[in-house]
Amino acid sequence: MRTDEGLFDCLFGRGGVDTGDAAWLRAMLDTEAALARALERAGLAAAGAGAAVTAAAARAAGTAGAGVTGTGDGAAGTGDGDRAAGAGFDAGELGRQAALTGNPVPPLVRALTSAVPGWAASAVHRGATSQDILDTAMMLLAKRAAAVVLSDLSDAATSAARLAEAHRGTIMIGRTLLQQAVPVTFGLVAAGWLTGIDEAAASLARVAGQRLAVQFGGAAGTLAALGETGPRVAALLAGELGLAVPVVPWHTDRLRVVELASAASGVTGTLGKIARDVTLLAQSEVAEVSEGGTGRGGSSAMPHKRNPVASVLILGCARRVPGLLATLAAAAEQEHQRAAGAWHAEWETLADLLRLTGSAASWAAELLAGLVVDGQRMRANLDAAGGFPMAEHVAGLLAPALGPVAAHDLVAAAAAGAAASGASLRDALQSGEAARSLAAAGVSQDQLDAALDPAGYLGAAGAFTDAALAAHRDLAARLGP
Repeated sequence: MRTDEGLFDCLFGRGGVDTGDAAWLRAMLDTEAALARALERAGLAAAGAGAAVTAAAARAAGTAGAGVTGTGDGAAGTGDGDRAAGAGFDAGELGRQAALTGNPVPPLVRALTSAVPGWAASAVHRGATSQDILDTAMMLLAKRAAAVVLSDLSDAATSAARLAEAHRGTIMIGRTLLQQAVPVTFGLVAAGWLTGIDEAAASLARVAGQRLAVQFGGAAGTLAALGETGPRVAALLAGELGLAVPVVPWHTDRLRVVELASAASGVTGTLGKIARDVTLLAQSEVAEVSEGGTGRGGSSAMPHKRNPVASVLILGCARRVPGLLATLAAAAEQEHQRAAGAWHAEWETLADLLRLTGSAASWAAELLAGLVVDGQRMRANLDAAGGFPMAEHVAGLLAPALGPVAAHDLVAAAAAGAAASGASLRDALQSGEAARSLAAAGVSQDQLDAALDPAGYLGAAGAFTDAALAAHRDLAARLGP
């Protein structure tokens, strides 16, 4: 977790995703250290040069070795103690010097070169260009962020599955276009949340596992400075960092960035849908669910308030992400072998997108783990609806005798009359033209009672819930612990 938390960091930077200055600096130094090790393994740097640069990078990152040794899989270095282990380079000073070159890599390389023994200096940044380091660092940030997000999504999915199973038969009003529709079950609602989380997680996992690639093309994508050994160094560098090896350098082919941003946007969109459902179901007049926890949700003006804070903040994250995705999609159009501005627009944009996605996932894991479901209130709201959610079922009962259109119109007229008079749908159907039509159709009182029973009009809700739970179990088995 970050130690320099700002005013809004606990709201929109919640959880374990870190894309701040220290994380960027650590990722760039990880890349430079891994490159030195790859060069040594390829015979292009002196024996021991990789270890020397790695040690210097560790000191520069202020991690005392954490995060800049070994492969990318072991390079997370997210603990507070990692950053506190050494003074490290001054990110602010590197940023000031970056104003002279357009990016922070040149001053970083100069500082790192001066920090290694003279005999190992030639192993720093050899064959690379600034974009190689920044793009690879961006992929490392994304890989580390994805691991955190996927962990939180796994927790959220586990809670959604628990809700779906526990409330498989909990009947509630279904709502379409924000109006009462037909009965559903809360188990099916939670199953929909579960499937959305699982599918969003699968998409992000695919991108994280297959599309986050090392960038190493040199000045213009040819690796001319390393001659024929260049591709081998690129592969060794990818292995050091745990990233994929691209077919060719992708300096101005930004599909990987767009895919990553799209997958993250899918996560926040899915979580935003869940949060929106919760805010609507938690309204005082509805009160079918509430957020758990104590000491949260108060108002500065209204002592009685208990606001759904987690849901609101998930929605806050989700609202900001589409604009960031649009920026990254627009930046994918780039010139020749190095973009003038579009590449630069990606750095903070993607970092913000990953941070917001991580925050939304962290909030969602807590929200679903503590969600309180009031099944009795759901049933009371359904009963208070006066039978109107069952109008479709009654129309289906009359359709064989009257035809579907006539049956629909008759029940619609009865419902409109009942709504105008404050009567129930049952009362309206047992008087006037509706009653005569029911009698003519041979519909008995028992049949009408059955048609007005919400429990008899749930269709495949149970089967769909079971299918979602089965798919979740299959996914969990494939992914393993």
